[in-house]
Amino acid sequence: MGDLGTSTNMVVLNDDLFDEIEFDAARTGDHRRAALRMNHLAATAEQAGSMSRAEAYMRAGDQWLLADEPEIAAERFELARADGGATFADPRAPLARAMYALGRREEGQALIRELDRESAEGKSDPRTCDLIAELLAEQGDMDGALYWATAGADECKRRGDRAELRLLLSLRYRIRNDLGMPEDDYDRLLDELTADGPARQRLRPARPAGGSADS
Repeated sequence: MGDLGTSTNMVVLNDDLFDEIEFDAARTGDHRRAALRMNHLAATAEQAGSMSRAEAYMRAGDQWLLADEPEIAAERFELARADGGATFADPRAPLARAMYALGRREEGQALIRELDRESAEGKSDPRTCDLIAELLAEQGDMDGALYWATAGADECKRRGDRAELRLLLSLRYRIRNDLGMPEDDYDRLLDELTADGPARQRLRPARPAGGSADS
């Protein structure tokens, strides 16, 4: 188990401990228990270790979402946002998902518009773009999902982040397939990145003859 702290019982937040909690929740399906434990750690930690308190609240919020408790999840994401510490993505992205889950679509859309304005000012983040693209795709807004997946891919190219780029290009390809769109330069770049991998495994299926989308 990850180190909870020193002999004085001082709680120090660290990635290994939260990874272990997430793994156990995925194995057992008990996301509520994981959320409660993460929430306690985030609230009682006297200092951050390899993760910030904001990150701890973010990961607790994710578990609350998986436990079908979007209202509590939203509170955790708000705490992460207020804390201002480093997080794996902008807290407003999962907060928007929680708003949708609560039926508060307008608030979720407002958060996405806020992120979009900042993205236009050069403040986009690939992981945040990924989360918004996935959310909009689930909501049936495929054009919006494509916009965010493309924005994330462009930011990955600017940063030279090949790992996240592969994930975003794969998501983007699936979205374009659903829209019945033909192959483009981003799809060809995905093939190039895949070919560079050690197993040369394709991240997207080959299109059938005629260029029709393949589910």
